[in-house]
Amino acid sequence: MSMVPAMAGARFRQPSVIPGFGLTLGFTLVYLVLIILVPLSGLVWRSAALGWADFWKIATDIRTLKALEISFGTALIAAAVNVVFGTIVAWVLVRYDFYGRRIVDAMVDLPFALPTAVAGIALTTLYAPNGWLGKPLAALGVKVAYTPLGIVVALVFVGLPFVVRTVQPIIEEIDREVEEAAATLGAGRFQTITRVLFPGLAPAILTGFALAFARGVGEYGSVIFIAGNLPKISEIAPLLIIIRLEEYNYAAATGIAAIMLALSFVMLLVINLLQAWSRKRYG
Repeated sequence: MSMVPAMAGARFRQPSVIPGFGLTLGFTLVYLVLIILVPLSGLVWRSAALGWADFWKIATDIRTLKALEISFGTALIAAAVNVVFGTIVAWVLVRYDFYGRRIVDAMVDLPFALPTAVAGIALTTLYAPNGWLGKPLAALGVKVAYTPLGIVVALVFVGLPFVVRTVQPIIEEIDREVEEAAATLGAGRFQTITRVLFPGLAPAILTGFALAFARGVGEYGSVIFIAGNLPKISEIAPLLIIIRLEEYNYAAATGIAAIMLALSFVMLLVINLLQAWSRKRYG
């Protein structure tokens, strides 16, 4: 009789295919605490020590507001641009076979390997008023370097691979017969894209958007060269934090960083909710 509960317990306990769950879970939690939670907790604690009056003064400073507006605004625009063109690039790389496709596919990862400072210097050289691309654009009345538009160009450059590499595997899983079946049933190209292909790609597109946006908000190296760093015009929030640290104004630096953390968390939360909604709707 005593063997029955033991046998029942053994029947319900399913051994893990990969052993070491407890060890790996413990390592994961310790790693996340040390690398992410401890620094963020220190930032929140240091910001809380300012007091509400000082924190509000830092948050409402016109230079701070402008820097945050430029950082989040340009990152949002660049992520939206990357969603469109990154999806097109991913589609071309998967659906079409052309000469040099592997070279183009490898070039997509170039922003990952290239140091951001090198990318910033190269983009500034190209889009400066006397640069290869900047000079003809200046003749048309379009100034890129040393303006917020230059920041958008830099963020598009560094954020494109996030969208392409997120959407590309999903496109590879979509069978061509799905498109052919839609065409057979009378669907036009626009209907095939919006009603057949987009529902399956929507979660991946939102993920790529979130990754590109997060990278753009915190980007520094590729932006400071092409931005011009003019206060209230083309000065990004990460640069303003560095300036406050160099002035030994640690309170202002931590306050700006805390505001960026809160805004980034809210926007990423909204994007994650949209992802969950899209999976529920189209899944």
